[in-house]
Amino acid sequence: MDNISDAIGVIAQSADTVFILLGAIMVLAMHAGFAFLEVGTVRHKNQVNALVKILTDFAFSAVAYFVIGYQIAYGSHFFVSAETLAANNGYDLVKFFFLLTFAAAIPAIVSGGIAERGSFRPFLFASALIVAFVYPLFEGMIWNGNYGFQAWLGNTFGAEFHDFAGSVVVHGMGGWLALVAVYFLGVRGGRKPGVAFAPSNIPFLALGSWILIVGWFGFNVMSAQTLDGISGLVALNSLMAMVGGTIIALIVGKNDPGFIHNGPLAGLVAVCAGSDLMHPVGAFVVGGVAGGLFVFVFTKLQRSTKIDDVLGVWPLHGLCGVWGGIAAGIFGQQSLGGLGGVSVMSQLVGTLVGVAFAIVGGVIVYGIVHKIASLRLSQEDEYIGADLAIHKIGSTNADK
Repeated sequence: MDNISDAIGVIAQSADTVFILLGAIMVLAMHAGFAFLEVGTVRHKNQVNALVKILTDFAFSAVAYFVIGYQIAYGSHFFVSAETLAANNGYDLVKFFFLLTFAAAIPAIVSGGIAERGSFRPFLFASALIVAFVYPLFEGMIWNGNYGFQAWLGNTFGAEFHDFAGSVVVHGMGGWLALVAVYFLGVRGGRKPGVAFAPSNIPFLALGSWILIVGWFGFNVMSAQTLDGISGLVALNSLMAMVGGTIIALIVGKNDPGFIHNGPLAGLVAVCAGSDLMHPVGAFVVGGVAGGLFVFVFTKLQRSTKIDDVLGVWPLHGLCGVWGGIAAGIFGQQSLGGLGGVSVMSQLVGTLVGVAFAIVGGVIVYGIVHKIASLRLSQEDEYIGADLAIHKIGSTNADK
């Protein structure tokens, strides 16, 4: 009997390891989505830089999270023997891999906001600092119960802050950090308020959107982290929010393909927090509101003389992430068809604290890096484009 129980335990542990590994691979693939979404949006002279930034940001983030960030968030490190690390089929290792892909999404989000005029190496350094220190502090507070913040919310408002897959922890953090970076940089040379630079490649933009949409089901569903925690409700809610965001962006955005392909992403950002709690109808409403919110705010930003957010990452991830954090407290209520166990006040407070972390952390990190090395390309480099200025090659070659 003991042998049978042991065998079942090994199979269960192995299944959990495979489950979260597949989630890590799906979220890793989403970084290709970030890359192509940016490539399709920026001008031709900055396409190579967009591709390079996403990959190198991931590499620097992996080192920063491995050495410092993961220990801050979860109190675990990897400076032990390989034999110790391999215990339990290496589940703890693939859990790190999975959570790393979330952490590395922060610089990928910021990349879209600072596109076409951000310095390459200074922002790489800033990304490493954010993933090493800023993001893990808030991540650990919310997802590991560090510093007693969640316990205080539970005692004060009757429920802890609920963010199942990171509307605030990941997307809100990335979007508000991007706003700080965008403000530091100022607007692109030659940009006139109300007259946007046209996307360079709609098919690449659409490809990036589709890669992100597909990968998002790993992002959300696999946030359960164990096979026995998987829920079809998370999958269907993600689907309905994506659909809601698409439909409203289509209507409000007046058939604009950029809005249509960002609308589903807005819906998916918003549903992350409460995807395990809401009724599918509630998820559809949450996604629809997010799709409309993105179109409305991004359109307003085009007239701004100070905020030049190239991909609209602040409205997409920052504002829709905030909406998602609060919406989990509203549509997660049993009276609206949800599973309950959430507090609107806890969701509001937790969301605001996340925004404050991002703004303060961004001001500190980007401020320090900017003092050391300018965050912005020189006027000449920006004019010729980051591809030739930094990487010495264009995205295409017409030579025969």
